[in-house]
Amino acid sequence: MNVLPTKIPDVLIIEPRVFGDDRGFFLESYNERAFADKVGITNRFVQDNHSRSRQNVLRGLHYQIQQPQGKLVRAVVGTIFDVAVDIRKNSPTFGQWVSCILSAENKKMLWVPPGFAHGFLVVSEVAEVLYKTTDYYAPQHERCILWSDPDLAIDWALTGEPVLSAKDQAGQLFRAAEVYF
Repeated sequence: MNVLPTKIPDVLIIEPRVFGDDRGFFLESYNERAFADKVGITNRFVQDNHSRSRQNVLRGLHYQIQQPQGKLVRAVVGTIFDVAVDIRKNSPTFGQWVSCILSAENKKMLWVPPGFAHGFLVVSEVAEVLYKTTDYYAPQHERCILWSDPDLAIDWALTGEPVLSAKDQAGQLFRAAEVYF
């Protein structure tokens, strides 16, 4: 596998080794030993999630103030614009974000460590996203930063109005967000 750095050193783009022929392809999406040895990810994954969304659905920016989740994200159908925002108060990259295009075609994965808010925009007609998490979902600790926060100034490259959940519409501004990392 190839590991590509981002401008935030702890967030990584991972390109799995793909074996393809006229029958299709095979790839190993996760191997604990390989991720520890080659990527440096030794976190234990405890939960797998699968979401399906239509074009222009924007999910995020989500995080948990307790039980923070690291996420290994990939798109298995369609294409997403995936974003990680550093919300670790003592980090030199606090308040900075990185993005990556994840698609069924490019098969890339994004490692979003604990201490980051995460969100994505569906840019294809539909997308299915799988992600492993390092801690369990804890709705009582979940928080949301407003996707359009002016201080973060994320360039979502929207082609229309995003489709948002009520929770995402009510996201907090970054300056007011609870961050305890």
